[in-house]
Amino acid sequence: MPRRNESTGGSSIARETVSVEAKPERALLVGARARATGTAWRLQDSLAELAQLARTAEMQVIGQLQQQLSSINPATYIGAGKVRELAALVEELGLDTVVFDDVLSPNQQRNLETALRVKVIDRTALILDIFARHARTREGALQVELAQYEYRLPRLTKAWTHLARQSGGSAGRGGAGGVGLRGPGETQLETDRRVIGQRIAQIRRELEQVRRHRKQYRRRRARRGLPVVSLVGYTNAGKSTLLNALTDAQVLATDRLFATLDPVTRRLELPDGKAVLLTDTVGFIQKLPTELVAAFRATLEEINESELLLHVVDVTHPNVREQVQTVQAVLTEIGANRKPVLVALNKVDLLGDPEQAQEIARHFANAVAVSALEERGLEELIDALQSLLADQMQRIEVCVPYAETELVALFHEHGVIEYERHEAEGVRISGRVPHRYVGRFEDCLV
Repeated sequence: MPRRNESTGGSSIARETVSVEAKPERALLVGARARATGTAWRLQDSLAELAQLARTAEMQVIGQLQQQLSSINPATYIGAGKVRELAALVEELGLDTVVFDDVLSPNQQRNLETALRVKVIDRTALILDIFARHARTREGALQVELAQYEYRLPRLTKAWTHLARQSGGSAGRGGAGGVGLRGPGETQLETDRRVIGQRIAQIRRELEQVRRHRKQYRRRRARRGLPVVSLVGYTNAGKSTLLNALTDAQVLATDRLFATLDPVTRRLELPDGKAVLLTDTVGFIQKLPTELVAAFRATLEEINESELLLHVVDVTHPNVREQVQTVQAVLTEIGANRKPVLVALNKVDLLGDPEQAQEIARHFANAVAVSALEERGLEELIDALQSLLADQMQRIEVCVPYAETELVALFHEHGVIEYERHEAEGVRISGRVPHRYVGRFEDCLV
């Protein structure tokens, strides 16, 4: 696509030609960083990711504006001079939307929309819009709707909804209002807070039913004794592609952010004859909206219930270390940071030097270099997975009464037997079983 760079008031402007039929929203990205901000991400890298998010939402990114500040302006986020510069760019370039890289307070958003006279959204609204586009199931749609209401409720003012009506947007795939306003329709957003509060309460009740159903399903699954391995990682790291390669799951795998919202679980047979369940989960991202973490509670509980996490890492990404840190931070936030982790260093087929993956692998306790797309390194990954799961087993010796043959069958199916002998009192077995089954043998321990 032809592109011409221009310098306007210290801003990097990239003009892009698009088809007349598409008519995407013309957006400019804004990022600011206070000097005291403790983040591993550089501002330009964070804005590059924001541009990818914007394009995933089918916006036309015209350019970006950056500012380093001693502290964030509580009224307009950026400084007053930058606001004037931004207003001039909006007028000059005929922009539809300005997207900020951080969460704006309702007051900041209102002040900026008043000054700029165009729609202003932040990273959270953009991510919520993408989730609204990609929600495929009833559960996913409910989770996104709840997050949208929680985010938008403090921002409901006459001025805001007036700008929402001006912004336009396609009628398909999410309704009118344009990027950042997708999901709950305009008429819903203009109703009073009491009605919206009732809708939030109703969604929470429905999601609580989903949560209870998932909990019952996990209990039934636990009784079957199959260990669960959750695929986690940064968005677009290749989790779905790896699930397909390992299990022929045939789930959607595409080069775009947040392609997977709903958990997908498939069975994987291990070389020792046992099986595990692999669960693909929603990808993480830096500055993940707290509303989404709360709304996707039922889904994220799948990660907490896993025996092991398979962390898929895109080794080709320029911010691979920052992405790994982000995933670890989210796992800590949801209480899953104590789980054993196997790292799949994915997309090694795109590396010019294969030794790069081995160098990165040295930074992890358990890591295997793979290419999910070309199905390289999968045998080594499965072997490492089997070995790490075996490490989660406990050595025990039991004497099982003959009347409790189901315990013998349980040991055979899920344990590793070192010796077995029939005695007068029952069947004496020595070996290893997964930690979650040790309690079943408590009355039989020798």
